[in-house]
Amino acid sequence: MINTYWKEIRENREVRQNLSKLRQEIKKKEVLAQFLLAIAGDEDKLIAQLQSEDAKTRKNAALLMGELGKEEFLQPIYEAYEKEQQRFIRSSYLTAMKNFDYRAYMDSLNQHLEEMSHEEVTPDNEKHHMEELRELSALIVTMEGVSTHAFNGWEESYDIILLTNRNFAEVTRKELTDLEPATKSKVFGAGVMARVPNLRWLPDIRTYEEILFQVKGMNTCAMNPVQVAETLMSSDLMEFLHKSHKGKPPYYFRIEFKSKRPLDERSAFVKKLSGQIEKLSNRMLINTTSNYEVEIRVIENKEGNCNFLVKLYTLIDDRFAYRREVMPTSIKTVNAALTVSLAKEYMKEDAQVLDPFCGVGTMLIERHKAVPANTTYGIDIQEEAILKARANTEAAHQIIHYINRDFFEFSHKYLFDEVITNMPFAIGRTTDDEVFELYKRFFESISRYIKPDATMILYSHDYDYVRTMAPDHGFKIVKEYEISRREGTYVLVLNAL
Repeated sequence: MINTYWKEIRENREVRQNLSKLRQEIKKKEVLAQFLLAIAGDEDKLIAQLQSEDAKTRKNAALLMGELGKEEFLQPIYEAYEKEQQRFIRSSYLTAMKNFDYRAYMDSLNQHLEEMSHEEVTPDNEKHHMEELRELSALIVTMEGVSTHAFNGWEESYDIILLTNRNFAEVTRKELTDLEPATKSKVFGAGVMARVPNLRWLPDIRTYEEILFQVKGMNTCAMNPVQVAETLMSSDLMEFLHKSHKGKPPYYFRIEFKSKRPLDERSAFVKKLSGQIEKLSNRMLINTTSNYEVEIRVIENKEGNCNFLVKLYTLIDDRFAYRREVMPTSIKTVNAALTVSLAKEYMKEDAQVLDPFCGVGTMLIERHKAVPANTTYGIDIQEEAILKARANTEAAHQIIHYINRDFFEFSHKYLFDEVITNMPFAIGRTTDDEVFELYKRFFESISRYIKPDATMILYSHDYDYVRTMAPDHGFKIVKEYEISRREGTYVLVLNAL
């Protein structure tokens, strides 16, 4: 079909439609290669379509040439952009330029951007003005790169939100107030809301999932991109960024829109809002799809209005930096940290600790961070897991002995004081029946490895198995914590009957 479309274009028949059809066809790599061969030596016939009287033909021709990526197309595309009078297709030339090495045009692109920032925007041209402005900005940022800022606001005061496990926000709040008594805090639905005098304590709390900032003046407003942008830029957002970072603007941002609206509506809202923010900030805030420093989180509330929070990617969270290797069954690091925090009162320093299903080692590493253990063993039947556990443990600067073996074939000279583990669960090819059998064998055999007064700390997706099997094998549940009702996960602390 591509030869037919191309023949009709050369014969000046249904050019716009055939250009559009070709753009669809060449999305397949093999068709793209075929079409490049088909037009070899006839590239000027395609370039000529940039002079068409039909604006949409010019648009489709430019986009097709961009998708083809032949370097001889770059100059004609840029020259057509310079001459184009129809605002609604100017951004298409810029979109096409993304696929070329356009650095020779950077001075001109920057000049266009400067001129556009001073243009009068009317309701009639606003949409297409913003589209062109956004594409210009994206081209420039892509070529010039992002000059990132260093976070240096550790001694500043902030209004923050720590997102946590909804059932255990109080655990995080207590850790915060113990570390920073001058904090004013309260628990709310999604975590902890606090006014803190500094952030020095932040690396020492392992049970929060994410830190977000509330900025003065970011008041709830209507779901309108222009009004949202005006609200954001009249707030203390720029002052907040200045006080917490070294260096001058621009700052690079992205919009995260939390809403149940359809994807196309959300995308259109984000595009328009991003352009408005760039414009109102005089490009002290620049939108980019990668290497962003600031996330402006726009949250649609129950009334259909917008609430706002800010996330800083310059504030590096390296609490779990040791976890370089993972597997599909790996426990979330923050859940391992929460497990350890909840069960901490049952742990002893210098205990001999065993994890019979250690995976990549996360549970043992977090356990040792909370309460230093003595000799620690991790067992796993999968060699890949053991290799990854060793790499993670080395990165955590700990010493843990890992053995690649089926736990039920493991033997040891002395007994352990504690068992802590993320129990296997049904996933992939592992069935519920297999998990049931594993729990049964675990409770039948675990007494051979532990002292009479030992403690077991189990992170489990199968609470009922533990509840029914533990008493039959001489154990009682002394404490239980529901981690997630949706996922069916619990932390269970067991002792001998």
